[in-house]
This record gives sequence, structure tokens and C-alpha cells, in this order.
Amino acid sequence: MTETKVKTQLKSALRPISKEGLEKLVTNAKANPDVVKSLKVKTVCEGQFRNLTYVRDLPAHVIDEPPSLLGQDTAPNPSEAVLACLGSCLSVGIHANAVMRGITLTKLELELEGDINITGVWGIGDLSDKRLGFTDIRVKVELDGDTSREELEELVAHANVWSPVANTLRLPVNMEVTLA
Repeated sequence: MTETKVKTQLKSALRPISKEGLEKLVTNAKANPDVVKSLKVKTVCEGQFRNLTYVRDLPAHVIDEPPSLLGQDTAPNPSEAVLACLGSCLSVGIHANAVMRGITLTKLELELEGDINITGVWGIGDLSDKRLGFTDIRVKVELDGDTSREELEELVAHANVWSPVANTLRLPVNMEVTLA
């Protein structure tokens, strides 16, 4: 009979979020439930399909297209950026809710995949009747922490319900695009 060695790997917690800071956000939100904040960004086209988007005082966020869509392939394309924003928003919600529930997370990774028909090519390609934008988005969350699988599943479901980006994708939004 051979001896089987079991390796145990100690996992460290994700960099913590201040629970006190979260509690202060909760208190402020409950005290002012009707507050709506306007977020602003500025996008500048550098040329071809490479765009620089400026958010607050941060370095430019670059968006480009892959060579198959005539871009320079220097950054994610707009649709990939939407998936990235959804993944980040869900991650923030999962992490914040874990902290508020006293759950220590050791792994939080999201894989996102979306189906999109691109034959319309920005309104210059096949203009037959078709749905524009994503038709299906799949998110797989790899999550590990000091709680049961059931609690982790509930955490993910809760974050999905309360994610601003997920709800922006799920629900109609008023949008106006005009020439300045």
C-alpha cells in the first residue's frame, strides 16, 4: 500500500474592504434614498478606431477594435469593454456583500462571454432586420471563501440582482445622442 500525501494549500484572503466604510455608505444611502449621481466621461478618437476615454482625473482608458474589424488591436473593443464593466461591477458587488456578511473570500474570478451579431458593421453592413447588441451573456463566477456553497451561490445571485451594470444591460434605459 502506497502512502498518499495530501497537500494543503493555505489561501490568503482577498485584499480587504473597510467594513466601516461600507457601513458608512449604507447609512448615507438610507438617509438619502433619492440621490441620483451623474457620471461623466469624455471620449476622443485618436484615429482609425482607437479611442481614448477620460474618466475623472485617471489616465485615458483605451478602446480599439481588432484587426478583423479594421482596428489596431491595442485595446479591448467597445463590446468587450461592456463585458469587462459587467464583470467588474458583479465582482465589486460580490466582494462588498461578502464583507458585509462576514464572509472572507480567497478567490473571486469571473469569466464572461457574450453573443453579438456584428454583420451590421456600425450601420454600414447588412442592414436587414436584426437585433443589435448582445443577445446572450453568460457569466461564470469562480468563488471561494470561508462559507458553504449555498451561501456563495446566494451571494452571487444577490450581486446580480443589485448590479447597476447588469441592470443597465437588462432594463431599458433612456438615451439621447445629439450633435453638440
